[in-house]
Amino acid sequence: MVQGLLMLSLIAAAQEGDAVLAFERTKISAESIYEAASAFDVNNDGSIDIYSGEYWWEGPDFTKKHKVCSIRREDDYYDDFSNYPMDVNGDGYLDIITGGWFGETLAWRENPKGQPVEWTTHEIKKTGNVERPCFYDIDNDGEIEIIPNTRGVWIFKLIRDENGKGTGKFKETLILEEGAGHGIGYGDLNGDNRPDIILSHGWLEAPADPYSGKWEMHKEFAFGMASCPILTHDVNKDGKNDIVVGMGHDYGLQWWEQKVDANGARSWEKHDIEPNRSQFHEIQLVDIDNDDELELVTGKRFRAHGWNDPGARDPIGLYYYEINGGNFIRHTLDYGNHEDHAGSGIYLWAEDIDKNGWKDIVAPGKQGLYVFMNKGKVSQ
Repeated sequence: MVQGLLMLSLIAAAQEGDAVLAFERTKISAESIYEAASAFDVNNDGSIDIYSGEYWWEGPDFTKKHKVCSIRREDDYYDDFSNYPMDVNGDGYLDIITGGWFGETLAWRENPKGQPVEWTTHEIKKTGNVERPCFYDIDNDGEIEIIPNTRGVWIFKLIRDENGKGTGKFKETLILEEGAGHGIGYGDLNGDNRPDIILSHGWLEAPADPYSGKWEMHKEFAFGMASCPILTHDVNKDGKNDIVVGMGHDYGLQWWEQKVDANGARSWEKHDIEPNRSQFHEIQLVDIDNDDELELVTGKRFRAHGWNDPGARDPIGLYYYEINGGNFIRHTLDYGNHEDHAGSGIYLWAEDIDKNGWKDIVAPGKQGLYVFMNKGKVSQ
């Protein structure tokens, strides 16, 4: 493993002597070119482990790895576009939710109770090509549902027993038959306290009952091949949620300001965050600096479509952005050539792995698997 203490390079940053975040970068595996990862206690031993693709690495030092299963490979893609931990069968061990483009399947992998044997993969549904599953509490019950970015818009809800434990089965609801497009997200756009669903070509207004009611489509914008997820956040703190979206296969990272006129008509004004960097396929909102405000964590997905996307041969990087009244201030965790630096992959993970009170970042991708351990604020 390669280790080194990285001080954040602050763009439009603080004055000399101000505190900045320090991260310790560890390259866990150069051979790991899976594009999804997560961090959780796989074997219930009290340490946070790292899971990515066909393997999981034991915490706290991540030097010992275990085979999970074999995953279909197509050229330089592994058919594994999320690694979300969820106790699907209620046995007290976290399983994994994943989805595949080539296998056209949403599935879960059963944790063998932390034992060093391969995991069993169970099909949830043959949905069609899965760009990436997303995970939201769509019915405000405190539990996470699965919404894959696939043909149509589906909600998959884990069926739980009378004790709230998973049964290994899911209730499926199709809310839109037409194609969802590239990119999906959720958030309350109209202020009715119901989570709406955002697509690349409009948004679906949530009914009172998300499973039996009609979702109304509002085709108010068109983002093209958007990030997955698309985020909602009140960027300028005017009381209305705006949209933050990356271009998954082109140049651009943007926020779209929600405006409502005196007659209640809604419109959207585009603001560029990063017009000259590309392949922001994965974006997340995380309080990375413990200021009780959300920051935008993202980076470049390396070789998203091989070398064919605009900017494919540009340097890769991993960043977080402070959000300050409509201004996004970039802080660079890593930047450079793909042999020695990290990008964001298709599904990164933020978690306080070492339990020091600061969220760390697991960054997978075709450039290798990295973890950035957040050491908190230090003086320059």
